[in-house]
This record gives sequence, C-alpha cells and structure tokens, in this order.
Amino acid sequence: MVNLITGKNGKGKSKFLLEKVNTQVKEILGNIVYLDTSTKHMYELNNKIRLINVSEYNLTSGDMFIGFLLGIISGDHDIQQMYFDNFLSLSHTSVADIEAVINQLEDLSKEFGIDIYAAISTTDGDIPESLKDKVIEAL
Repeated sequence: MVNLITGKNGKGKSKFLLEKVNTQVKEILGNIVYLDTSTKHMYELNNKIRLINVSEYNLTSGDMFIGFLLGIISGDHDIQQMYFDNFLSLSHTSVADIEAVINQLEDLSKEFGIDIYAAISTTDGDIPESLKDKVIEAL
C-alpha cells in the first residue's frame, strides 16, 4: 500500500517519517529502506534501517526511479517497508505527473508486499483527486 504524507516545506513531513520509521523498525520482522536526497538524517535513523542517498545515482526520470526501486527490491527479498523523503525530488516528477508514478508504486507495492510511505512537498489540494485516499497525514 502506498501512503502519502503531504504539506508545505518546513511543516514536519521529514520528522513525521523519521518518527514513523523508527517506531516501525521495532515492530516489523522484515527490512526497511529509507530513501532521501542526502544523508542528513543518518544519525536520526535506527541503525537497522538502510539509508540510501538517491542523489548519488544520477536518476533523471520517474521511470528511472521505478527501475532503481526494482533493483533494490531484487537485491533484498525481505524488504517490508520503504520510506521516501522529499519524494518529488527523489522521483524527478512534478505534482502534475505524480499520478502515473504513484500508480506504478502501488503496483510494485502489491506485487512485492511492500508498504510505501512518501513525503510530498505540496498542499493536500494540489494532489490529484484519485490519490487523496492515499494521504495519511496532511501537515
């Protein structure tokens, strides 16, 4: 299942994700991957969580991002959750193009049994109507 956390810059989306992931790591049996555009949250994450700095991999499109995720999943069949901070930058998409990428993530989530949490810098009103049911927190 894909879960979205939305809000303007500086409203606490990263903090929400960090609290969620650090709580979940104690409760689940599988592995957790946290993708970000830097390593600035490295010391805020539990050491059992794999942090990946996506900016090191020269991704330039939503399709490349999905391919990158499939590569991560193929290397670790025990992934149970994935967290994406600063999702629009990670996936190289805009709010206008987000629906297609989120739909691909939903398919990936169902196929591999992975719960996905994505923080998106925007207001709830900017999210396409078809994705509003995926918003679990609007800050």
